[in-house]
This record gives sequence, C-alpha cells and structure tokens, in this order.
Amino acid sequence: MSDLAKMEVKDIAASIALICALFGLAIYLPILGFFFALFIPLPVLYTQCKRGYYYGAIVSAISVIVILIVIGGAGPDLLFFTELLLIGILLGLQFEKHFPLEAIVIFTCLIVLISGAVGMFLYSLSIGQGIIGLASAYVARSLELTMAFYKSAGLPEESVQALSNSLHEIQYVILRIIPALITAMTLFIIWANILTARPLFLATGLVYPGFGALNQWRAPEVLVWVVIGCGVILLLPFGGLKMVGLNGLIIMLTIYFFQGIAVVSFFLNHKQFPRIARVFIYSMIFIQQLFLVLVVACGFFDTWFDFRKLSPKQEPPADNHSE
Repeated sequence: MSDLAKMEVKDIAASIALICALFGLAIYLPILGFFFALFIPLPVLYTQCKRGYYYGAIVSAISVIVILIVIGGAGPDLLFFTELLLIGILLGLQFEKHFPLEAIVIFTCLIVLISGAVGMFLYSLSIGQGIIGLASAYVARSLELTMAFYKSAGLPEESVQALSNSLHEIQYVILRIIPALITAMTLFIIWANILTARPLFLATGLVYPGFGALNQWRAPEVLVWVVIGCGVILLLPFGGLKMVGLNGLIIMLTIYFFQGIAVVSFFLNHKQFPRIARVFIYSMIFIQQLFLVLVVACGFFDTWFDFRKLSPKQEPPADNHSE
C-alpha cells in the first residue's frame, strides 16, 4: 500500500471514529448530548473537502453501518444521525462550488427537511404506526429522559414535581411546534458547522469559501414583516392559526439569533476581548435564557438601529442654488 493510500485510510478511519464517538455522547448524555451531535457533520465536511466527494460518501456509509449495528436496528435515532451526515455531504458539495452563504443554508435545510420527512414516513409505514403517534411516543420518551436527568442533577423536589405535573401540557405544545423545532434545529446545526469549519480549514490549509466577515452578516429586511405577521396571527382567536404563527415565529427568531450572535461577535472582535472572556460570554448566552433572548432582540433591532454601522452613509444632497 502506497503512502498516499495509507494516509487516505487513516483519514477515513479517524473521521469514522470521531463520528461514532460524537454519536455515542449525543445518545447517552441527555440534553448535553445535543451539543455533541451538533458537530457530527463536521468530520464528513472536512474529509470531503480534503479528499473529495467519494471519501465523504464512504465515511458516511460506514458510519451508518457501524451505528446501525450498535443500536440494533433502524429508528428515529438512526434517521437523525443519517440526516446529520447528509448535512456534511451537502455542505461539502456546495463549499466546492463556492455558492453564496444564504443559498447554502436554505438549500441544505430544505433537502434535509424533505428527506427527513420521507424517512419518517417510510419508517412509520414499516412499523405500522402513524407519524403523529410515532412523534408523540418519541416526545414522551424524551421528556421522561429529561425528567430523569433533572432528578439526578439534584433539582429541588418542588420544581421536579411541578414539571412532572405539566408534562402533558408540555407534550401537547411540543407536538404542535415540531415543524418549527426541527427547522430551527436544522438551521442551527448548519450554522454551527459553517462557523466551526472556518478555523479548522484555515488551520489545515484547506480552502474555505469566501463568505466574507460572517460577523457582519444580517438577515434580509423583509423578514421583519414576517415576524410581525406571525405575531399578528398569534393574536387571532383560532387555535390552528395560532400554531402556524408560533411555528413561523420560532423559525424567524432563530434567524435573528444568528444575526444577534454576529453583532456580539463583531463587538467582541472590535473591542479585542481575550479568548477566555469570549468563551465565557458565549457560554452564558447558551446557558442563560435571558442572555439568549437579549441576543435575539439584538439581532432583530439591528435591522433598524444598525448597531455595527454597516449601512453605507448617505451623502447629503448637493446644494444646487447659486449664490
């Protein structure tokens, strides 16, 4: 075996091992596991951009087979895992074509959502259970795992009991906002991997697409009216429409979270905050809900107040009056 072939095999094996490790942490660590799952697409994206599409497909295929053997059969967890690998493949394909950032995010999100819906439909047919019943059972199981985590984490008994008494209402709401939650989660995973790929690519000499300064990104101004429209729908006395408005609002606020984070990153860079301070600030944003809300609000109101002063300054009109 040539040295080049050995390096290729080594890269493939390392990527598969990392993917399987991340999947294991995602499955066996309730709540915290999601943060490990975020980066499952990254090894596929890196391998594909370094070695080519063929190698990204090999890494994904072998990883799926390994996980299928480990969990003992197909199910929602395997489907979720497969969709994460698909994100890595789709990002790699579009990175190579140097597509615009917004086009990459929208296209990847649509393909993942459509393929995921088809996968869930086929799985529900194979087990003879409707998608709604399947989703309801999965949400109930997730809530049970969450409650068990809270109990083991030493949450006060009064709080645990209050949450336990509200599980039915929580499950009712979650089931009706699943479309928005899945869309928001998909957007977040795509966004996280695009951001994380940049320092990784630059450190290893791979070409990163010319997206420009990502901390200067801003959402199209027309989306403000979508947010306002969703808010108006929430005020209407119709339960079905309220859920449509709530789903739309969750997706829009996710987009403005990205803009808010861009604003925060812009000022942290501008003020030259030390790395440890940045890690602390970003951690607080993801841990404390109040800071999360503030970041979303910052992104939303940046549309009008232009906190980063990115809009070109308009020159005053010339005075055409002769003296």
